[in-house]
Amino acid sequence: MKSLLGTAWKPPQRAVQAFCRWRSVPTTRPPTKHKYLDPRALRTGLQQNESSTTVRRPAFVVKRHYQLFNNLVESRFQNVIESMGAWAQNQEEWRSFGIGSQTQLDRDVGLFRMVLARAFDLATEQGMTGRQANPLFWNLRNAFIRSDAAGLARELKYAFQTFLMRSRFPKAVNELHMALADLRFPYEWFPATRMIQRTIHLHVGPTNSGKTYNALKALENSRTGIYAGPLRLLAHETWSRFGAKNKPCALLTGEEMRIPTDTDTWFHSCTVEMTPLNTKVDVAVIDEIQMIASDDRGWAWTQAFLGVQAKEVHLCGEERVVPLIQDLCARIGEKCVVHEYKRLNPLETMSNSLEGKFSNLQKGDAVVAFSRVAIHQLKKGIEKETGRRCAIVYGSLPPETRASQAALFNDPNNDYDFLAASDAIGMGLNLEVKRVVFESSFKYDGVGFRPLTVPEVKQIGGRAGRYRTAVQEMTGDVSKPSPGLVTALDDEDLDMIKKAFTKEAPPIPTAGLFPPPSVIERFHSYFPPRTPISFVLARLRELSRLSPRFHMCDFSAALQIAELIKPYDLSVSDRCIFLNVPVNLRDVRQVNALQSFAKCVAELGSGHLLDFPTIDLEVLDEVRPTLPSEQAAHLHRLESLHHNITTYLWLSYRYQGVFQSQHLAFKVKTMVEAKIADHLDNLSFVPDIQRSRRQRMRAIAAQNQRKERDLLGPDEEEMIGPHDEGVEEWDQDAQEPLFGGGGGELNDGGAGAGAGVVTVPVSEGESQKGSVGSSQA
Repeated sequence: MKSLLGTAWKPPQRAVQAFCRWRSVPTTRPPTKHKYLDPRALRTGLQQNESSTTVRRPAFVVKRHYQLFNNLVESRFQNVIESMGAWAQNQEEWRSFGIGSQTQLDRDVGLFRMVLARAFDLATEQGMTGRQANPLFWNLRNAFIRSDAAGLARELKYAFQTFLMRSRFPKAVNELHMALADLRFPYEWFPATRMIQRTIHLHVGPTNSGKTYNALKALENSRTGIYAGPLRLLAHETWSRFGAKNKPCALLTGEEMRIPTDTDTWFHSCTVEMTPLNTKVDVAVIDEIQMIASDDRGWAWTQAFLGVQAKEVHLCGEERVVPLIQDLCARIGEKCVVHEYKRLNPLETMSNSLEGKFSNLQKGDAVVAFSRVAIHQLKKGIEKETGRRCAIVYGSLPPETRASQAALFNDPNNDYDFLAASDAIGMGLNLEVKRVVFESSFKYDGVGFRPLTVPEVKQIGGRAGRYRTAVQEMTGDVSKPSPGLVTALDDEDLDMIKKAFTKEAPPIPTAGLFPPPSVIERFHSYFPPRTPISFVLARLRELSRLSPRFHMCDFSAALQIAELIKPYDLSVSDRCIFLNVPVNLRDVRQVNALQSFAKCVAELGSGHLLDFPTIDLEVLDEVRPTLPSEQAAHLHRLESLHHNITTYLWLSYRYQGVFQSQHLAFKVKTMVEAKIADHLDNLSFVPDIQRSRRQRMRAIAAQNQRKERDLLGPDEEEMIGPHDEGVEEWDQDAQEPLFGGGGGELNDGGAGAGAGVVTVPVSEGESQKGSVGSSQA
């Protein structure tokens, strides 16, 4: 128990007296409210208090934040107890945690309140907020920062359940749990890979420097190999590239698998989560390696890097990942060769914006927005004002459509002069962009609006300017390449964009980690049979020991999914599969479909697509509404259906005997995409409305920053997060949640670094071996 709560857990000497004090407080009291409690400011303050590296907050400010947070925790814990139900109403679950009566439950609730008070006393009075010194406070604070009050409530529930189990685990079992939760050496999870003496080639440099092109050349020259990228579009692009060169290649993504049938050996092009770790190959290329630091998906890059069985592993990414990769290579005894690249053509930020006028666009411009609705409205506005065609590219666009749109934009001999795109273009898509125009300097990340980070601005803006265009390749033109240009649509955003290009992002300190199914299954086997897997995951997370070079990825989605599928009789192995299902937990339709899929697996029922009433196939028969108020709801239904079909396909590859309507699902998916495209193509564009929308969103971001400065004092060093395409929202104008994001802290352990490192500067001539269709990064 002490491993969870640290010094916050000290049983009172007079437990009966404490229990009597607790019983004197009405159990039905309303949630505590504080007249100064602004949740957004509180969340920001808590985050900055803990993440400060350059400016320490005044003690009275920190103390105020923690006191307000304590008030919020008290009210949420009361709600948690009420939601879990009285002992008589939920006896089976309470008994699984060792509670035999309502009296015992009331007693433990009172004791846990004392533990909470002790944790906040340590934080407020003694400044003990770290994971080792005060893990209960650390977990509650991080849950609130990551997922707002809902995440805080879930964390309180898991902490209380762990508290209840304190007497059910004897010392020997506790020691066994801690041994199983020792995750300091994740490279030992791949013994077959450790038998191979690999050479790690790390290709680093800015965008448009040729690093990915050189890595892919090594892959093409090998007999067998793997490409693993962050987007299915990149996997599809590499798969098409190998097919054009008559090299057999398999395509592996979460929703699609295409395996060559006329050969025994082939290359693999896949999303990083689908990297085949049991296949021995000559060369493996892992793209965008800096995403190893992502709180959400970083574990996939860590798993691919540590587990891929290749004689040569080529990693492509930003220079700030070099110290981390060198250290990890030293730990596993593998040689690391660093190839440094310089940008092939200059990059300049312009002194003037487009002043909000599409008439100032030039041929070869790419306007970058951060929602599909905004992208399609931009396309409409550009074509209406300029009289020229505008191509369109974003992450969820079908690969064939994306390829045709990119070809239209890259061809200089047609009237497709402009491109409206999402930040997917920052991931190395092959586009002949001369100038990048930011529609805004902030984005909605699935929880709230936030400014773009320095790496995001640099990676997206860096797509401006190609070293050699298609025309130069065909004509043999060897003239000096023109610089890439970066600007913004509005003056208000240009200053932030220019400022980002003057900054350097700090090195990436840690790689993401998530316990593999084998660890979860073995850990679960040492708990009573009826123990919820959500509690097992929470317990594993709390007891886990990590090396200083690793951090634990976010558990919140896995814990929510575990709760959703708890009623169904699934094996632990099946539950581990469902933990990774691609689902938007904020969408009720997707949640209902997920539960239907889990029930189908548990009961071995009919997995025919038409037998799931939670899949809203009826929307395909409806005519697109004309009223704006109805269009948004119709679009959300189409989006939910598309996600549910994608989930069905994902599960069909893992339960082939259950979900058997794969061909029908692909057909329905195509129909839904056509419906979505038709709907978005008919969006109207009113310049004044779009201008006011950008101003309103900008005002929200500015208001949040002002609150932060007023509450916390001077700006601190910017916390840099990994670049990710993020969640593409259909409608940014809807009411958005207030909170999101979060940080982490590391545990003990680790080893030294520095051995086996060779730095190879790449000459300008070597980097310039570009060709038409190359995926230069």
